[in-house]
Parts: sequence; C-alpha cells; structure tokens
Amino acid sequence: MPEQRQWWKEAVVYQIYPKSFNDSNGDGVGDLPGIVARLDVLKMLGVDVLWLTPIYASPEVDNGYDISDYRAIHPQFGTMADFEQLLNEAHSRGMRVIMDLVVNHTSDQHPWFIESRKSRDNPYRDYYIWRDGKNGREPNNWGGHFTQSAWSFDAATGQYYLHIFSPQQPDLNWENPAVRAEVDAIIAWWLAKGIDGFRLDAINLISKAPGLPDNAGAGRYVFAIEHFCKEPRFHTYLHELHQAAFAHHDVLTVGECADLQVADAIAISDPARGELNMAFLFEHTNYYHKVGKDAQRLKEILTRWQTGLHGRGWAGIAFNNHDQPRVVSSFGDDIRFRVETAKLFATLLLTLEGTPFLYQGEEIGMTDATYATIEEYNDVGTVNVYREQVAAGADPQVVFAAVRATSRDRGRSPYQWDATANAGFTTGSPWIGVNPNYREINLAANLADPASVFHYYRQMIALRKRTPALIYGEFIAQAAPAALYVYQRLDQGQCYQIVLNLSEQRVAYPCMGDLLIGNYAVTDQNRLQPYEARVYRLV
Repeated sequence: MPEQRQWWKEAVVYQIYPKSFNDSNGDGVGDLPGIVARLDVLKMLGVDVLWLTPIYASPEVDNGYDISDYRAIHPQFGTMADFEQLLNEAHSRGMRVIMDLVVNHTSDQHPWFIESRKSRDNPYRDYYIWRDGKNGREPNNWGGHFTQSAWSFDAATGQYYLHIFSPQQPDLNWENPAVRAEVDAIIAWWLAKGIDGFRLDAINLISKAPGLPDNAGAGRYVFAIEHFCKEPRFHTYLHELHQAAFAHHDVLTVGECADLQVADAIAISDPARGELNMAFLFEHTNYYHKVGKDAQRLKEILTRWQTGLHGRGWAGIAFNNHDQPRVVSSFGDDIRFRVETAKLFATLLLTLEGTPFLYQGEEIGMTDATYATIEEYNDVGTVNVYREQVAAGADPQVVFAAVRATSRDRGRSPYQWDATANAGFTTGSPWIGVNPNYREINLAANLADPASVFHYYRQMIALRKRTPALIYGEFIAQAAPAALYVYQRLDQGQCYQIVLNLSEQRVAYPCMGDLLIGNYAVTDQNRLQPYEARVYRLV
C-alpha cells in the first residue's frame, strides 16, 4: 500500500537548542535574535522545519523543561516580539517552526503549582498528583529519573507530590479534565501565533496506573516505568488532544515516547486513530549509548522498525538530540574517521523511511564535549546523581567518572561557528564550556571545504528531496557481510541501493548501479573503505 503523501513526511527537521546555538548580545546564552541571524545558513543547508527546544519562561532547573509560564518567552532568549520576528523570518524563507510542548509536568514555580501546594482544598490541588505517605515513607516505591524517589514531601500540607523527573518538575494530573482543557488552550494560543506544530515531550508518561501501585522489585526506589509509561488511557488522552487541538490544523506533531515498540508507534501514528503524526524512534540510540558499538544490533533494530512501520505508521528518525551524546563519538570514530563517520550517518539518516531530524552541529561533524570537574556540568540529572551518591558515601572520583560518561551535557556544548574566541558563539562567557576542538571543527571551515560534512549534508538532503523512493519507498534489507548494512528503497519501479560500512575495516562487496553520492572518492568499486557510504540508483 503506497504511503499517503504529507509535507511533514517529506520535510527535513533541524533541532535548535537555543541556549547553545548563537548569542547575539554577549551574555553567554544563545537567544532568538541569534537564531534569526543564522537562518540563511540553515536555508542553505536545505532544512524545512526548525524545532526549538523550550524557550518559555522557566527557572531553568532542567534547561527550560520546567515551564513556569507557557505563554511567555524567557527573558534570556528575548521577547515575544523577537519570537514573532523569528517566525516571520523563517516563514519568509520557506521554513516552518515547531516548538516543544512540555505538559507531563510543569515547574514548581508555575502559578498552578504555587496555588496547588497552598492547601489540600483548593481548585488547583487536583492539577497535580498528591498523596499521603505510607508508614512514614513515600506513597509508593517509584524511583525518579533525576532523583532516587519520584516523590517529594511538602511540609505545608503534609502530603507528597509526584515528579517523574526533578522535584522542581511536579507531574500534572491528566485525569483532571480541567488540566486537559488548559493544555488544549495553550496549544490553541500558539497555533494562533502561526507556529507549525509541536514536539510533545515525555508524552507517553502523562497517564499513571490507577491506584499508583508499587513497581515490582525489592528496592526502595524502583525506576521501572511499567506504571507510568504507556498506560492505556494515554491513547485516550492523545486522541482527545488531537480532536480538540490538532484536527483542524495542518501541523507536524511528534511524540517523545519512552520504551516505544513498533506496535506502539503504529498506534500513535495511524491516521484513523487520530493521535499524532509520528513518534520518535529511540531504540537504536538507547542501545548504542548504553551498550556500545554493535553493527549487527544496529542493523537488526533499524531493519525491524523499517519493515514493521512501512504502510502502517510513521516515525521521527534521529541519531542525535539534546538528551544524548553525539553518534560520531558514541558509535563511530571521532578521531581517525570523524568526517567519514559523520557523512555515513548523514547517509543513513536521509535514506531511511521516516521524517529525519538533525541536531545542531551534526551537519558540521561536532563531537562530544567533556568537562574536568562536576562544577562545569549543568545537567540536572548529572549533578543530582553525583550529589546523591557522594552523600551516600560513594567515592567522588568513581561517581564523577560514571556521570561524566553519561551526562546529557556531552551534546549541549555551544555551536562551533568559527575559530575565533568561544567558537564565535558569544563575545561573553559561555553558559557551558565550548569544546576545545572548535578551532578545527567549525562551520566556517566546513563552508570553505567543498568536501566537508556540511556540504555532504546539503547533497544528501537535496538527493532525498528529489527522490520519492527515499521517502516513501519500501525498505528491503540485502544480504551482506556483517560489517556492512545494505538495503534498497523501492517505489513505483524506482530502486536505490544504499551500502554502508559500519566498521574500521576494508570490506569487499560487489557494488553495481549508478553511483549517486558517497563519502569517499571511489577507487575500488567492489571494496568499501572504513565507514564508507554509497548510494546507487539501480532502476
């Protein structure tokens, strides 16, 4: 069954982490005017949609994912007039803008929570999830994502409130119709501004199991998401949200969904169900960031998703984002084969079925950043885990080595524009350290080199846009040596073959067809170099 054509299936999305993108006023923090100043470069790259991570008013405990006012811009990013200028400038260049919608939780400084915690008997109490303790302890054994317990005690009213993330991010109570109506109104307000869609943060955590039962496990705090992830009413809430807020707008909606399986993605993205356009695929990134490089495992995951979703659902595809390290560092070789690795993953990203999402810096081959002391880290998860474990008696050096290896800050360092001070990101002191390799790895150097990662991305994006088979075509995996990933995209008699070497070894393979693009100058048609990628037209 042919895929139904949609603009958001054909689009290439570029994720901007505003705090680290471009600082226009020298305060060390990226801002909205800074984004406007760089729009022409993004247009040159060929992207169609800009996704802004949160720019709302926030205490910034979790870098904006703790929102205190959904209808206000955080002053560090600029003003609402600055946002409107950005929207207009992007639209005038033919680019759309989507925003993060963070409605599993709010900031504890949001007026709803401030009112909620005043007493047990007020209209906002039921906006959040409050419970009495049990035997002098928390209401249940749920562990938090950034803290040991998912509960915090509030002495003013003698109850605990639930927070799957930090204590400053209390979870909203989606069982309350008033909460769902508030979310509908927020969405309507932003759509009236003219934005083009939303990325819905942690959206499949919004429904908690009735009765909030203990998670299975012997531990006091168990982060087993069985009772707050994919609980069945989640689909009911999403359908209701679609009907109330999205159904009459031609917008892009993509969900961040933990523990997503193929069947879940189909259910979320099936147009007949009326939920979201797509959900992000995370299984591949979760595996290689936690387990390490394994070409066979990567191929198995991607093939299972590609064949399982075709004609039945849609997904957002990414290899990098603001919560994870950069793929050139975690899966590839960012020392000997950085450029080749970056181009290989560009080829993979732009030849799979699904809407591709690039993360800022990916298009110039940026690598992970690491810092020497815990004080240089900003990520709430990194800092909280370090403090909790050290307070419990663990060796600070051992704990620091562990959190340094997993910190989300690895992918959040400032964008590397050029080789001047602070990589051209700011004239002031950057909010987080710039990767020292900016003198070699930066946009200016990429623009000057016709063989750079940036220009390769431009070519791959252009190829995808003029080749419907790379967007809508059936995915057919091909038999190949273990180090290679070989597959075809077939659509209406057009066939393209992608050949990728996921190893540091030279590998023999009989290639044929018309070579359209590759990340090496091909010297041996039947042998691939380390991390070599090729795209052929067969028919």
